Amino acid sequence: MKPLESRKQLLIAESELNRAQLIEDVSALREDVHALARRGKSIASIVVAAGALMTGLAAVRRHKSAADANPKPSWLQGALKGASLVSSLWHSFRSNGQDQKEKQREIF
Repeated sequence: MKPLESRKQLLIAESELNRAQLIEDVSALREDVHALARRGKSIASIVVAAGALMTGLAAVRRHKSAADANPKPSWLQGALKGASLVSSLWHSFRSNGQDQKEKQREIF
């Protein structure tokens, strides 16, 4: 009986060690997944901002080609379009900053 009981105790101890190692591995994996998600969100924010900038530049180019057809465009229309572009860029960058602040709050 003695060897069987000692074998049982060894198996229980080994199981506890394996369980502790599994918990550490899952914790490390979870941290890696969170880090990857943060990187993905920051890259997505940059892509969105770049897309907004490209859209704005395309609108300016279209406006210039339309200006060639109309020799005297209204300065008010140009100012409104410029303000719209600045507003959309400001919103993109501001939302990116808000996302980063929320991420920092989650970390701490």
